Amino acid sequence: MVLAAGRGLRFGGDTPKPALVLRGRSLVARAVDTARASGLAPVIVVVSDERVAALVEAERRAGTVEVVRNDAPERGIASSLQAALRALTPDESVDGAVVGLADQPLVGADAYRRVARAIDGGAQLAVATYAGVRGNPVLVGRAHWAEALALSGDEGARVLIRRYGALEVPCDGTGVPTDVDTPEDLAQLEREWKSQTTFE
Repeated sequence: MVLAAGRGLRFGGDTPKPALVLRGRSLVARAVDTARASGLAPVIVVVSDERVAALVEAERRAGTVEVVRNDAPERGIASSLQAALRALTPDESVDGAVVGLADQPLVGADAYRRVARAIDGGAQLAVATYAGVRGNPVLVGRAHWAEALALSGDEGARVLIRRYGALEVPCDGTGVPTDVDTPEDLAQLEREWKSQTTFE
């Protein structure tokens, strides 16, 4: 899943943060492409702004992306995680969710794949690491979904990871989990992009 419902208050301006453009494409389009390239399915994108929804729809290929609305983004990232989990819960073939963020467009598809494989070894919570530092994406196995649906605030799966611990999955060389929170961050990301050649 790609969480793209944040209000981006720290960034400022009238454009929703997932709609910001990095090297000619929106952040949300880049993040969705990465999730889709991972081969994991279904791909769910959680949005709150119709402009972001329109960008996802424009990139969409039949049957590959489901857009889910979060009507209460002011409740924090937990509300977006819950919107996606509610959409996934009826599909009993899905045993875990790999969660990424639209404002981290340099996270690579292989990071999604590596974190997802943790469930094959029995992990119900897993987190990508970069040079030993925890980042995104994270895995939330179905065993924790009921508890995730009771969370609140701006941390989401991180609360569960603190409670129970998580398998750390090295994702060095797959990309970088750089956040876009300010205009300066976006400018820095442009510079980082130019220096990288291994992102999918």
